[in-house]
Amino acid sequence: MNIAIIPARGGSKRILKKNIKNFLGKPIISYSIELAIKSNIFDKIIVSTDDEEIAKVAIECGAEVPFLRPKNISDDFSGVHSVVDHAVRWLIDHGDVVNNVCCLFATAPLIAQDDLLESLVKLKTGKWESVVAAAEFSSPIFRAFKYIENGGIEMFFPKYYSSRSQDLPISMYDAGQFYWATSKTCMAPPKGFSKNSTALIIPSWRVQDIDTIEDWKRAEIIYKLIQEENQIK
Repeated sequence: MNIAIIPARGGSKRILKKNIKNFLGKPIISYSIELAIKSNIFDKIIVSTDDEEIAKVAIECGAEVPFLRPKNISDDFSGVHSVVDHAVRWLIDHGDVVNNVCCLFATAPLIAQDDLLESLVKLKTGKWESVVAAAEFSSPIFRAFKYIENGGIEMFFPKYYSSRSQDLPISMYDAGQFYWATSKTCMAPPKGFSKNSTALIIPSWRVQDIDTIEDWKRAEIIYKLIQEENQIK
């Protein structure tokens, strides 16, 4: 079975009720749920939450909420891996056969269906334990510099001062949209990124982490522009 797991903890502080806040007319979590349904690649779409209000909204949007997340993995310090691990084990304990797991983030309305499908294809080759949505840094991180105590500047990696940008490795960051992994990987201790993981590159203009109201407004603008472009096509 292919399972989508959407972590959606209550009690967000920087943006109140972030996971169900109105994003261009509907709760932001609905975008991830509706995309998962539309993709037609998931046998179950599970929202893992500790919040009754989020659970209600998630069910109304078409997801399942078969449990409320335990408090010990619902605080500010609980990592996504522990949340997915718990959900996978719960499903297996209740009779489901879980093969591939997609962790879809609740505040990622810019996810494209084709990216979900392409990354699943990568996972199913058997070469990788996980596939993460990533974007490339616009400038080489090896040429980055910082302020020092006297107000001057110095490079993080001085040996690359004279290197040409095209000679430096491509550097990426987690796009904060989704990742795929085998159930075995989800239930194993987290390894971080490794030689057994790979990335699906998302265009940087279609990536927006949402941590502040400014981020939120920017994501709404990007979403509307994408919809306008799709209508033109």
